[in-house]
Amino acid sequence: MNRALIISYYWPPSGGAGVQRWLKFVKYLRSFDWEPVLFIPKNPEYPEIDHSLGKDVPGNIEIIKHTIWEPYHLYKKIIGRGKAERINAAFLSEKKKNKFIETISVWIRGNLFIPDARKFWITSSVRYLSIYLKDHPVNVIISTGPPHSMHLIAMPLAHKFSIQWMADFRDPWTNIDFYKDLKLSSWADKKHRTLEKQVLEKANRVVVISKTMADDFKKIHDRKYDVITNGFDEEDLVEQSPVRDEKFSIAHIGTLVSTRNPVPLWEALKELISEREDFAKDLEIKLVGKIDFSVSSAIKSYGLTKYLKKIDYLPHDDVVKCQRQSQVLLLIINNTPNSKMILTGKFFEYLAAKRPILCLGPEDGDAAEILHETRSGLLSGFGDISGMKNNILHYYAKFKEGELNPESVYIDRFSRKELTRQIANILNTIRD
Repeated sequence: MNRALIISYYWPPSGGAGVQRWLKFVKYLRSFDWEPVLFIPKNPEYPEIDHSLGKDVPGNIEIIKHTIWEPYHLYKKIIGRGKAERINAAFLSEKKKNKFIETISVWIRGNLFIPDARKFWITSSVRYLSIYLKDHPVNVIISTGPPHSMHLIAMPLAHKFSIQWMADFRDPWTNIDFYKDLKLSSWADKKHRTLEKQVLEKANRVVVISKTMADDFKKIHDRKYDVITNGFDEEDLVEQSPVRDEKFSIAHIGTLVSTRNPVPLWEALKELISEREDFAKDLEIKLVGKIDFSVSSAIKSYGLTKYLKKIDYLPHDDVVKCQRQSQVLLLIINNTPNSKMILTGKFFEYLAAKRPILCLGPEDGDAAEILHETRSGLLSGFGDISGMKNNILHYYAKFKEGELNPESVYIDRFSRKELTRQIANILNTIRD
């Protein structure tokens, strides 16, 4: 069986979105004659812990763990956090920020840790894996980012040992939502862009999660990009007949950062509550996951706190169950310049849950296209409060009639096993 060395920062017991993609690929790779070998940090700083994901790790898999040094203990001191507190991703802050301290910490993060805070793992990992590969050859090296330091470990190894290399991008690099917020100096910005272009030039294959992301990368380096989306695992759908919520629940599963704060939705709900007594009686806003302080403040300012059901975190198995129990699933695309390319892993689990999706995002984006193709939901533009109200009322009428079910067609192509087959086909091509 062919061997693939997979360099990843996220791995169980890490929770959250970052771990799902390659955990599921690894789960099914053996079905396509590829033996995965994992290289992961021994002592990582994960934002969330979810031990339930361990069930998806194949038996007898080789996992190489190597100690990592991360500067988070210093970062926590600067921002006044305790040692045991976890650092949220994507600038999410559940409390009101100290702007001065936040500005200093962001400047340090953006200008001193390039491409990210895991940069100190690069040199030692290259040295460690160089020794390993001499006696344990592999056919392909795979790096998955962010963090993009993973690509910078794979790049010198692929060159040194003449091994084919596939770079997988779960998110963009210099076009990620918060790049403009890193307070980069011109030197730091140039360094990021130089490293990004080197990876895009030197990798034998580059995999991205959406067509628009591929188009965006082509502007940096014109080459072929393989588009393999995120997906859903059919084996996660164990409960066939979940009991639906009694309330008209609009549920968002996952982190709500400031750029994903759906102010038009809060405005639409406020108006509907004042206009429709029956709607006000039935409504439940269900938020599962961490939410930014700006989101909490907006919910309060629009008088929606009494309708809110807040759940801080659920293990993935319970997340899947919660999705299927909810009446409507809320999908919010970040209102940022790269919004058209955003396809979260959560989106595809929403499809599998077969609950109607209420989406707020760009009408010409990749998510809108899939929603239309699969007939799984309704979308309104970022500032379209009237359209949002109409979509909500459409679903509410179906809810009252007991007929709130989407068609959800053509979704099998997004199964994790099918997507792993596509990954294996790429690996077969570059191996040969």
